[in-house]
Amino acid sequence: MKAFGFIVPAMAVAALSLPATAAPDGAAIYARCAACHTKTGAGLPGAFPPLSADFRALAAKPAGRRYLVLVLTRGISGPITVEGKSYRGVMPAQSLDDGATAAVLNHVGTQIAKTGPAMKFFTDKEVAAHRASVGALSPADIGKLHAEVGGR
Repeated sequence: MKAFGFIVPAMAVAALSLPATAAPDGAAIYARCAACHTKTGAGLPGAFPPLSADFRALAAKPAGRRYLVLVLTRGISGPITVEGKSYRGVMPAQSLDDGATAAVLNHVGTQIAKTGPAMKFFTDKEVAAHRASVGALSPADIGKLHAEVGGR
């Protein structure tokens, strides 16, 4: 078969025509989070916590990473204390696949939460494993995990 003036094996031409799968865009996904947590991640006092040093501290520990995945995939209801302030808002579970969940967590950890321990990137496989570990935890149960896993 000829392609671009060259003789190319048919399998190579087929590979050239396959659509590229784009990685999920964490910034675009975060736009829905910004409605409550704000574009800068500052949150809303009393309702929605800031996404800053607390996020990075949690993302630095295995139990904290699981917690962050569960917050997105199962939702959370308070009260929780973040940076010394109480929050009683409710966040519903987000309808995101594992790749999109990892992408938005990575966006928050690198572009929103810039203070705290170095950010280790989430992977879709890690998200899948944490999602599978949830059992029967409710959003209120996940809220109680915040302090248990070292939330600040």
